[in-house]
Amino acid sequence: MPRSYKRAHDQLRPLHMTTELSGNADGSVLFEIGNTKVLCAVSLAPSVPLFMRNKNKWWLTASYALLPSSTQVRTERESMGKRNERSVEISRLIGRCLRSIVNLNDIPTERTIHVDCDVIQADGGTRTACINGAFAALSLAEQKWLKKGLIEKPIIQQELAAVSVGIIKGISMLDIDFVEDSNGDADFNFVMNRRGDIIELQGCGEKEPIGWDRVQAMKELAHKGVKEILIFIDEKLDFQKNNRPKFTLKDIVQSSL
Repeated sequence: MPRSYKRAHDQLRPLHMTTELSGNADGSVLFEIGNTKVLCAVSLAPSVPLFMRNKNKWWLTASYALLPSSTQVRTERESMGKRNERSVEISRLIGRCLRSIVNLNDIPTERTIHVDCDVIQADGGTRTACINGAFAALSLAEQKWLKKGLIEKPIIQQELAAVSVGIIKGISMLDIDFVEDSNGDADFNFVMNRRGDIIELQGCGEKEPIGWDRVQAMKELAHKGVKEILIFIDEKLDFQKNNRPKFTLKDIVQSSL
């Protein structure tokens, strides 16, 4: 089966990222991988959940949602009181992954970092795209908090990125899209740091069990993709820090007309 963008089995879909789309958020990005597009924004709230009160620590939480027009068949809009299980599960995944790489213990105030991830267009890999976009948005927010004196030192302790790997007709393929995911024999999501250490691993054999040797091969393929994504994010964040021209959501809309 030919791959989208005429890719080899170990190639990512094209990557694009636009920073600082929201003037109200502390950090925001539009992260695109192929036809999957996610908007991630990071904001601070001057309070913490009940279970964190009187601990003088920050907290981080995340939310994930598919916008109604993000899928071929319209997705019903969710409300906070009526969220589907998939959205809740992915929200918790994003929050867990980000909390694993930050140190919020040395800040003598009580604030909550809110990471909001909205899928604008879905074509496979929305959860991994959101993790990548959320990490980039958090990195931008961290720089803003340092400049404002809200934090005295960086809170991000290490980098992370996420990518999917599937087995299609016996072949391991990096960064599978919706069509490949629908026809795959296995589907795994890897969240890793730059060294290739696993932060979180989700996956299953869709049709039959797979051996650990195949999982190891998928892990190596995922590490290749993670390193490429982190290099891409590095370049885009340097682009932002150097005060070069910034694009807004209005610019993106106008350019597509």
